[in-house]
Amino acid sequence: MSNRPDFFDGASESSNLLWKYVQSLNPDTIAQLSQPSSSAAQVMERNLKGILGGLPGDRFDVSVTTNRDTLGQLLASAMMSGYFLRNAEQRMALEQSLQLTGHSEES
Repeated sequence: MSNRPDFFDGASESSNLLWKYVQSLNPDTIAQLSQPSSSAAQVMERNLKGILGGLPGDRFDVSVTTNRDTLGQLLASAMMSGYFLRNAEQRMALEQSLQLTGHSEES
């Protein structure tokens, strides 16, 4: 008996590789990547709400129906966008840090 969810049965080899990669991640890494405190995470949250519809759950009964392939494409797109935004965020922080270091050396 496999410990993976049923929706991976019959999935392509690349999907299985992605699932194996996610399973191999350190729980601390997953927790850090899941924190919504970064700007990148907030942008991704707004983006996904825009794609799926951001109607407030307390006033509307919203359901989204899709198939596995389309959901997989959405997940891949969100992951790529998230990685891009997170890398941009880290680069900006590094550049700001280097600028501060450069200014303090000049003083």
